[in-house]
This record gives sequence, structure tokens and C-alpha cells, in this order.
Amino acid sequence: MSMQDARPEPINKAREANALLNAMSVDIEDWFQVGAFETVIDRADWDSLEHRFESNTDNVLELFDEAGIKATFFTLGWVAERCPKLMQRIVSAGHEVASHGYDHARVFTLTPDQFRKDLEHSRKILEDSSGQAITGYRAPSFSIDQRTPWAHEILAEQGYRYSSSVAPIKHDHYGWEGSPRFAWKPVTGSDLIELPVTTVKMGGRTLAAGGGGFFRLLPYAFYDHAIRKMQKDDGRGAIFYFHPWEIDPTQPRVDNAPLKSKLRHYTKLDVMRSKLVRVSKDYVWGRVDELAALEGELAQ
Repeated sequence: MSMQDARPEPINKAREANALLNAMSVDIEDWFQVGAFETVIDRADWDSLEHRFESNTDNVLELFDEAGIKATFFTLGWVAERCPKLMQRIVSAGHEVASHGYDHARVFTLTPDQFRKDLEHSRKILEDSSGQAITGYRAPSFSIDQRTPWAHEILAEQGYRYSSSVAPIKHDHYGWEGSPRFAWKPVTGSDLIELPVTTVKMGGRTLAAGGGGFFRLLPYAFYDHAIRKMQKDDGRGAIFYFHPWEIDPTQPRVDNAPLKSKLRHYTKLDVMRSKLVRVSKDYVWGRVDELAALEGELAQ
């Protein structure tokens, strides 16, 4: 049986109608917790800094409500620990809460035992605060790569249904070049699937097309072309992500950060919300666990 014949019926029908299900996701971390600033802001100082994650996430929830979108919120345990009512609002609105680890430590900076404990700690906080079973995981800064061959095994061991932790690109900040571009099963004998962030093939290169800075910094027409090309060529739904701080142009500035980091972080924050409104209307969106259920049939 060919891969085309093996596609689940919902995907076949959606392809014919140009209405593939795409997954909308939000990585809840505050402006001071991003990987770009990890060398200049100490974790010990986080509680003394201005917290804006709650108001920014509430703005995202309002945007999704207006657009009729249900999404997945990959949330730091650190965030849920400090604002459990926010987790309850997310769940009450029909969204999925998933894990983003406890305090945004990149997986390749942890030992297997530290990673296991990070998963256990953050999962308990997220489940206690949200009242929802946590079955999905996204590594901070897409930091599952060739350096962490044990990470997927630990996720499978702990009963996660899916991970969306791999960026199959070459990038100075993250990436696992050469890894599969679409859903795959990383652990033999396990149903765990990895849902890589979306990429597109252009000019013989694999380019990032999953949202975040790519979406914010480049013209909307380029993103729209890239995703429609990926859907047409590959017949798969996109996995889109962004952060609540990306719709907050008045957030504090980190003046001592590297210039490249500041350019990536602060450029075009003022246009992000309007672009999100536009993309919410141009595509069919759902939660990551919904796309995982479809893609599980295609995963190799």
C-alpha cells in the first residue's frame, strides 16, 4: 500500500477541499524566559522581574475566541505554578494544555535523569492546576536533537502521546538537520509520535515555516505561499507556533543582550497581532492533539 493510499480518510477529504487541518500552538513563557536572553538574565532573578505572561495569554485567548480557534498551549511549569487560574481559563475555553518543561531548560543541557525529573515535576504542576491530563510535550527551543537520543524514550516511558520538539532544519539557535519533516515514531514499540515544527522545501533547501520569528519578521505573503506549497506538495497540515510576548510591543527591553538576539526578539512586535488575525481566517485550525490523532496513522 502506498503512502497516498494509507492516508486517513479525513485527510484525503480535506486535501480535496483545500481545507487541511492545521495545528495552532502557543508556547507560554514570559519575555525574560526566552532562549535569546538566557545568557544575560539569571533564572534566580525571574520572580523579581515584571510578569506579563498572564495578561498576554489572556489577550491570545480573546483573539482565539473571536476567531473560533481551539489551540494547544505548551506551558512552563514555572508559569502554571504562579498562575493556576490561567490554566483553568485555558481549559474552560476548550483548549489543550501541554508541557513545555519547568523552567525552559534546553533538553540537551540536561542529563537523562534531570530530564525525567523535569518532566515529572512540570507535569504534576500542570495537571494539578489545569485539571487536564497532560499528554503532549514541546521541548524548550526545539531542543530535542541528535545530542539527546534518550529524550524520546523517556517521553514514551512517561506515557506521553506526542512530542512537538524537533525542528528539522539547520539553524544557529536550534535544529536537527536531516530528521523527518513530518510525523514519525521515534521509539520502537511505542505509539509516541514526534510532530516536527513545519518546514517547506524551496530551492533544494528545507526552510522553517512554522511561525514564531519566521512568521513575524517576514512578509505574510511569503508565509502564505510557503504553507500552501507544503500542503499541496506534501498533503499535510501545518504546525504553527508563537509566544504571548510576541503580541506585546511595550514589553521591557533587555539592553545588555546581544544585538542579534534583540533584533530577533523585538522586531515587528507591533504587527504580530494583525498577522495572527489574518492567518486565523486563512486556514483551518485545531489543537495539536487533534492533528496528532490524524498524523498517528501516517507516522513511520
